[in-house]
Amino acid sequence: MRFLRALKATLGFSIVFLAGAHAATTAIDESHLVALPGNTRPEALDLANDRGRVPDTFALPHMIMLLKRTPAHEAAFERAIDQLTDQSSPNYHHWLSASEIGTRFGPSADEVRTVSAWLNAHGFSINTVYPSRVAIDFSGTAGDVRAAFHTEIHKLNVHGQPHIANLSDPRIPAALSPLIEGVVSLHDFHGHQAAHGGPGWTETNCGLGTSDLIPNCYFVTPPDLATIYDLNPLFNKQTTGTGQTIAVVEDSDIYSTDDWTMFRSLFGLSGYTGGSISQMHPGNCTDPGTNGDDFEAILDAEYASAAAPDAAIQVVSCADSKTTWGLTIAVENLVNETSPPPLINVSYIWCEADAGAANDKAYYDAWQQAAAEGVSVFVSSGDEGAAACDYGKTRAANGIAVNGLASTAYNVAVGGTDFGDTYRKENSKYWNSNNSAQYGSALSYVPEIPWNSSCGSELMAKYVTGSKTTYGTNGFCNVAGGSHFITTYAGSGGPSSCAKGSGDTCKGYKKPQWQSVFGNPGDGVRDIPDVSLFSAGPVWGHAYIVCYSDPAHDFNEPCKNFPNGWIYGYGTSFAAPIMTGMQALVDQSAAASQGNPNPTLYSLANSEFGTKGDAACNANRGNKVGKKCVFRDVTTGDMDVPCTSGSADCYLPSGTNGVLSNSSTKYKPAFKAGSGWDFATGLGSIDAANLVAAWPK
Repeated sequence: MRFLRALKATLGFSIVFLAGAHAATTAIDESHLVALPGNTRPEALDLANDRGRVPDTFALPHMIMLLKRTPAHEAAFERAIDQLTDQSSPNYHHWLSASEIGTRFGPSADEVRTVSAWLNAHGFSINTVYPSRVAIDFSGTAGDVRAAFHTEIHKLNVHGQPHIANLSDPRIPAALSPLIEGVVSLHDFHGHQAAHGGPGWTETNCGLGTSDLIPNCYFVTPPDLATIYDLNPLFNKQTTGTGQTIAVVEDSDIYSTDDWTMFRSLFGLSGYTGGSISQMHPGNCTDPGTNGDDFEAILDAEYASAAAPDAAIQVVSCADSKTTWGLTIAVENLVNETSPPPLINVSYIWCEADAGAANDKAYYDAWQQAAAEGVSVFVSSGDEGAAACDYGKTRAANGIAVNGLASTAYNVAVGGTDFGDTYRKENSKYWNSNNSAQYGSALSYVPEIPWNSSCGSELMAKYVTGSKTTYGTNGFCNVAGGSHFITTYAGSGGPSSCAKGSGDTCKGYKKPQWQSVFGNPGDGVRDIPDVSLFSAGPVWGHAYIVCYSDPAHDFNEPCKNFPNGWIYGYGTSFAAPIMTGMQALVDQSAAASQGNPNPTLYSLANSEFGTKGDAACNANRGNKVGKKCVFRDVTTGDMDVPCTSGSADCYLPSGTNGVLSNSSTKYKPAFKAGSGWDFATGLGSIDAANLVAAWPK
């Protein structure tokens, strides 16, 4: 205690940096500061939003300090992770614990103590030093933040909503910069669920809006899912997720687990008696209760269970602190458990640039740690086409961007498709006019196109107007027929570009070696998505069905009298937990957790695509697609969305609405589907039975 009091008084002590067998001693000079760039929200830079500084006594609990590994330790950690999925390595599947990761590759115990002591000296309290040694949970006040990080916390009013945020990038003593990555975070902005819903399963609530265009609606239920994605052969062999645990990480509790039970009962899943559901709040976090995100929580649980009906579903959630998103707290606590769950699903969106450098790095570190622990992580790619920074907007305004929670090399990014039967006028070829006892009507695999509900879709333009032109005065986005489709709802994908704000010049995460596959561009950066599954809203007559009974968000009396009143849902929020469920079937078949699935997925894709793609696996073949294809290669359509005049990456030769493009002077839509890998759907969609059969044992 005498040491800490003296430390707080002088702030002139020495710290020791350990790098292998070498050590260097550097004194902390509080007058010699460096900024941590890329950590100021754009809303905080707009003076019109500023409502003044919060009091110095304003409590800021559960901030997270990110620490750095040395370059040598980071390189060694990456090599170790590569070996974990390399069957020729003696370390294959020799997963590491969080403590082992911290001891072997993290900052030294002395370095962690140094940072902790510096925080204590500035009045902060340490709640948790995570065993990975790259994160410290700490609490303090706005006054402590101002003194330690040389930035003020202000109240903001953004479009009528109250917020708090730091007004400038944090600054720390230069002597600590080799140890400190950043603070997660100093504001209360956070990401969003990748889910959307509508009022009830009735034919009047789906389609393009006119009955002559979409005469029938064929909603997707678990029996349909099992038919379309070839789950039934696995279920028939008792490959149902037995013994597997899927953690769906949420920002809310589930309103009622009875919804999950009713969903399973109605759709023929209750016979799988191994399935279960529970809710947990890991580590030092508090229960968030239920909020608007409980729709996300229940659909994740229901559709993970639809793909792996005998798996244990854990709904994992934490309350937001005043400056840290509850989802971030939950993820950090989950991957640092002694025995983390082998399968994690996250169906949330936070574009790389908006999240900021420290938030992006927090998820990078967490998914990297998960991969080393043998945990497979699946994240929704997003629901805004290539405009991930324009969540909830009708037009793209911020250019091409991707979901920062999904763009690391250590997670599978799951994109979205739609079904192409309506476009082809082939509904009756793929759907029975009557439902089964469990409300299934799909007859076979249904041809897929990229999910795109916007006027930027060439297929939509062609279907409605007879011309595929989407841009210009007479293009679909600028004529009366396209007015219903001014939206950014589309499956997301694109190249990583990382955080661009506050002077940060990050160029995105580097391309992992395993992502070299036919169709993937030589752009040098991580590209998403990796795979895609059906995610669309009912614009083409299809959507998912959800049991959701929260009266605070009651669209019509859901879950009471099926099918009237049950909610339809859409978004890559559905694709991600379904893909997580498919991985549970792989893990059960292999009798082992698999860590990062991407190296294996891309290896299988290289075998299937070769150097020019496999025509037999083209999704356009529908029920005649190759019987041995692991991937259904989506080659027709696009995920392009409308954009506003003067915005980045917008092609607007004339008219009011442009379309998102790789060029502002010519039409280079962002992005089209094509043979092999593409930004619209990644490797395509999955045949689950073939995936399990092809997976290395």
